[in-house]
Amino acid sequence: MLVFRKNRVSLALLPLTGMLLFILLYIIAAIRYPGGSHSNPYHEGFSFWHNYLCDLLDTYSVGGVLNSARVFARLALLVLCLSLVVFWYNLPRLFELKNINQRIMQSSGMLASIIILFLAAGNHDIIVRIAGALGVVALISSFIELYRIRYRGLFYLGVFCLLIFFVNYYIYETGIYIKALPVIQKITFASFILWFISLDISIYQIEKSRNRNTPI
Repeated sequence: MLVFRKNRVSLALLPLTGMLLFILLYIIAAIRYPGGSHSNPYHEGFSFWHNYLCDLLDTYSVGGVLNSARVFARLALLVLCLSLVVFWYNLPRLFELKNINQRIMQSSGMLASIIILFLAAGNHDIIVRIAGALGVVALISSFIELYRIRYRGLFYLGVFCLLIFFVNYYIYETGIYIKALPVIQKITFASFILWFISLDISIYQIEKSRNRNTPI
């Protein structure tokens, strides 16, 4: 029983470790990116201001050169998606009282994370829309639970993430302020990573507290 509880505490740290590894791998991928963006196909290297994160996943760069960054970017995506699957699986542990809303949150979040993995295989728009719809369900469900237990800071950060996600989607679909989208995309991604890490630390603290207070 003690070993099982210790394993649960360790499992709570897996998403945090995976997300930090994802950041490291994506930095390596950005360094190795040969160059080219939609606004300037002849630009050398990865541009924070003009390249999308998805550019690193493609077999060929926007400039038409074989993309040596893709191996690291695809590995980073795999690590991130697996980390998020574990994250959404763990998230109901944050809440003392269980309900059907947490099941919806857990299942939709895990499914969205698995679907995002197929970004590297093409069909970008379809994948983003399906995973995005499932992700919105998971997010709204989690907001309800966070508000119920008065985790107001995490609640408001999550709402901010959702709102900026909608800004991304609106710009992508309409083309309005499209030149600003690469930067807004990175801000959105950083905000979500911060939210996920903050929640994961909260889950770890809860599990550690339960492990300490539960008799052997």
